Amino acid sequence: MMLDIRNLKVSIPTDRGMLNAVRGVDLQIAEGETLCLVGESGCGKSLTATSIMGLLPRYAKVTSDQFDMAGQDLTTKTDAKLAKLRGRDVAMIFQDPTSALNPTLTIGRQLTEGVMRHENLTRKEADARAIEMLDRVGIANPAARLTQYPHGFSGGQRQRIMIASALMGRPKLLIADEPTTALDVTIQAQILTLLGQLQVDLGLSLLLITHDLGVVAAIANDVAVMYAGRIVERAPAADLFATPRHPYTKGLLAAIPVPGVTERGSALPAIPGRVPGLIGTMAGCAFRDRCAIAGPECAADPVPRISAGGAQFLECAKASEVAA
Repeated sequence: MMLDIRNLKVSIPTDRGMLNAVRGVDLQIAEGETLCLVGESGCGKSLTATSIMGLLPRYAKVTSDQFDMAGQDLTTKTDAKLAKLRGRDVAMIFQDPTSALNPTLTIGRQLTEGVMRHENLTRKEADARAIEMLDRVGIANPAARLTQYPHGFSGGQRQRIMIASALMGRPKLLIADEPTTALDVTIQAQILTLLGQLQVDLGLSLLLITHDLGVVAAIANDVAVMYAGRIVERAPAADLFATPRHPYTKGLLAAIPVPGVTERGSALPAIPGRVPGLIGTMAGCAFRDRCAIAGPECAADPVPRISAGGAQFLECAKASEVAA
């Protein structure tokens, strides 16, 4: 198992009280697997990824019952432990390459800095690897591009550079946080194809975070659906699209227009209500106030978890009615 996290919690102090942004997440990723973590904005996807990397600010409280990554127990995640893993065993592609790349440093400097620290490579050796990675991600004339600055590249090229940067340390686990959000549809497809090919070529495990279910259909082995800080359903991608079992998942999929079926100009179905606030404690199913079939049992704590074998599960007190 490349990543095995149990009962991950992330809490952030605010003026109004403690914001419990991630509320007991279980996340397992096998070697070579692509897991897509999906959900609407604000559900805790990016916080989950950032906590895995150990990049949250010190005032954030992060706890877990189990935290195994790349064969190492990181339950007590010291800065020194995580610094050795970041870039070498696990790497991350951030949402916005424009802000993630330093405009005052050359591309070559930004690509080689981490690998020179982790592997004690010479400048020449690090530059050679940077050229190799830029070529692998489709940057033309990579040797000449090392001396250029980020503003000299298009948005799609900057995203490719971010992928090359993440691959410099030859990690086993790659976390991609909304890697296609700021790109047009054509470039999105190219980046997804690139990620899929790199995963096969390099044997990567991939955690892809997105709110775009079209992206999920194109690349995922398994899908974990997140709502209000918890994963409410996990299933193989084909099963999830064919027979969604959680009411929230059904609502998300119902809102996707279907070519040839959805009438042009018609209103798409919407999930009623609002996402609950996450300040303070919360009992029962967080989706119950928006769910058409919710009953008194949905307020009970903990919410029943129905296992479907392996890492697949569903959290819903009304699972049998959803299936019917």
